[in-house]
Amino acid sequence: MFLMFDIARGMLARRRRQTLVSVSGVALGVAFFIAIVALMRGFQTYFVDQIIDVAPHITIKDETRIPAPQAAELLHPGAAVAISGVKPRDRIRGIRAAGDKVAMLEAMEGVAAAPVLQGQALMRYGSRDVSAVVTGIDPARHIRVSNIEKDMTAGRLDDLRRTANGIIIGEGLGQRLGIGMGDTLTVISPQGVVLSMQVAGMFRTGIQTVDQGHAFALLKVNQVLQDRPNVVNQILVRLADVTQAEPMARLIESRFGDRAESWEEQSANVLTVFVIQNAITYSVTGAILLVAAFGIYNVISTVVFEKTRDIAIMKSLGFTEGDIQLLFLVQGLVAGLLGAILGSVLGALMIEALAQIRFATSTPSGANGFIMDRNWRIYAAACFFALMAAGIASVIPARRASRLDPVQVVRGAA
Repeated sequence: MFLMFDIARGMLARRRRQTLVSVSGVALGVAFFIAIVALMRGFQTYFVDQIIDVAPHITIKDETRIPAPQAAELLHPGAAVAISGVKPRDRIRGIRAAGDKVAMLEAMEGVAAAPVLQGQALMRYGSRDVSAVVTGIDPARHIRVSNIEKDMTAGRLDDLRRTANGIIIGEGLGQRLGIGMGDTLTVISPQGVVLSMQVAGMFRTGIQTVDQGHAFALLKVNQVLQDRPNVVNQILVRLADVTQAEPMARLIESRFGDRAESWEEQSANVLTVFVIQNAITYSVTGAILLVAAFGIYNVISTVVFEKTRDIAIMKSLGFTEGDIQLLFLVQGLVAGLLGAILGSVLGALMIEALAQIRFATSTPSGANGFIMDRNWRIYAAACFFALMAAGIASVIPARRASRLDPVQVVRGAA
């Protein structure tokens, strides 16, 4: 084995220029792969963090995913029964035994839950009327399932308790109404309840639909406003491990019967775009590595052509076809390994260079440049693909070299 490595090193060293070109091609391919994937993954991670930052990991709603089976279906299971025109049953909307369900959720490890009542309301200030969604919350519990307080530009969630009929609104909603901190506005619910509420805080998430159309009030106050005493229509759940949101939502739905939607289900359209984006990214960067592999294929093919007599002599000395094939395969893998190492260094430098770029605009989270993902798995994937491409590029000329007939070669030379 050591003899194979020594011979392979000698062959590569005698063709330094071609070897350097091949290694440089692989290195550039690996570097671009690392930089582009780090850029795409950084953007996706930031975007998902923003979604999770505003929305809870799981939302339990006062509805069922599948309607209850009808009597005819229960009487004739599996039969050819068709039911149509079934009117929904009149019932009081709201999550039943919400307090018990919240207690059960909080008893689970790594789970925080908060009951809320969400409903539409018309906000009036002077001659301006704006429709908005008012969410009734318990500040002590809500702060554990939502990061809305860190997006507040004025006031705190606890100020809802200190202010009579206090309300927290988005900055965009405040601009539409023309109000600010401490102003009093009239809030009218679809049930006809009218309350005078004072602005106790303002927030800005950077998501226009949230900033211009959402407000927060105490749970008891919103229950009075919506004329739904002691009613909760949503339970917000936050997990210590966000990746467990989907299986936990299915578990909650099967246990409680209420519809449970994970953040992945609510943002399925965005995540689908990410899948397509990843496919394009890996296709483009993979093509770069494929082009670099042709350089290795060219070098190994040239060496096989020039070393035909040497191969014949080695086979006549007792080297097997497997030894010859391993000899040229090692040369390609060595070139790929050197390119992967050099490319990893160049990729790290490109990541740091891109991270220094700043734009004139900024987001509420403070991001005003490229967000790069420095995960070690990106480097491992790039090196793996580089070695795989180098190995595949070396196999064809290596097989050709191992099949040379030494008798024919010597006879042709003579």
